[in-house]
Amino acid sequence: MTEQNGNERVRSVVEPPLSAQGFEVVDVERQGGVLRVTVDHPGGVDMEAVTEATRLVNELLDRHDLVGAQTTLEVSSPGVERPLRTPAHFRRVVGTEVAVKARPGTEGDRRLTGILEVADDVGVVVAGRRMAYADIERARTVFVWPPKAQSKKIGQES
Repeated sequence: MTEQNGNERVRSVVEPPLSAQGFEVVDVERQGGVLRVTVDHPGGVDMEAVTEATRLVNELLDRHDLVGAQTTLEVSSPGVERPLRTPAHFRRVVGTEVAVKARPGTEGDRRLTGILEVADDVGVVVAGRRMAYADIERARTVFVWPPKAQSKKIGQES
């Protein structure tokens, strides 16, 4: 079984029960001996939610014998700068800033940061540039800090 097929199998097993508990499975990836399941929850993911999701995923993996004894399970939130892997991920963040890295051989600059203007079934438009999903190696949201309020110096008039 390929790594991608293994990830899809894990997703197919854990996603329905997690969804029933109000979680969205954002990503499933395996890197070496680590299986990382990224989940989101309305209102965010706190430690209690991570603990609940970890318990459920661990039980499901054991019941379906999907990982070996040498595998470390990590369940976490997608964080502020979340990865974008599916068309649904991209659609959810239209209008926000994203960073995209194109696959080698793709025409134009390989790295692009800008506002995600469009996300449809075949690709995206970022900062005016159209890219097919097949041409995207990696993408993520970019957290933009709000501008700092100017503080007044002592003795300065308003």
